[in-house]
Amino acid sequence: MLIYEVPGRRIEIHQVVLDFNGTIACDGQLLPGVAERLQALANRLKVYILTADTFGTAAAACRHLPVVLTKVDSWAGGPDKERIITELGAQHTAAVGNGVNDAQMLGQAALGLLVLGPEGASVQALQQADVVFTSILAALDFLLKPQRVVATLRP
Repeated sequence: MLIYEVPGRRIEIHQVVLDFNGTIACDGQLLPGVAERLQALANRLKVYILTADTFGTAAAACRHLPVVLTKVDSWAGGPDKERIITELGAQHTAAVGNGVNDAQMLGQAALGLLVLGPEGASVQALQQADVVFTSILAALDFLLKPQRVVATLRP
């Protein structure tokens, strides 16, 4: 578990849910530095990766990681992701994504992190996020270093 004490708000995170393509991977390949940070997060939280698996590479890319990989519907991924967040307990979930199909989960999660990475980011997801990052590594470091959360989200 990770606890972030933001003035006027306590955020208790039990799990992180990440989109695969466009967020932790580009063109179906895990981005450099992601595996190490996911390992570090998995020491504190349950880590879930949700994907429509556009490139068919997610299982191979994640096989050595301590994560739960879940395939979502390629046409109804947004509602699938929102349902999963709700089932896990949105109030204790950090969500990380970049696409239209991530917007609903970013809006539902206790912490919604948008990654504006090599594949871009959708305006719909941007509008639902709490914080925006220019790389997945910065987003994962944000979760791993509680003072960054406080510094960014304090009123």
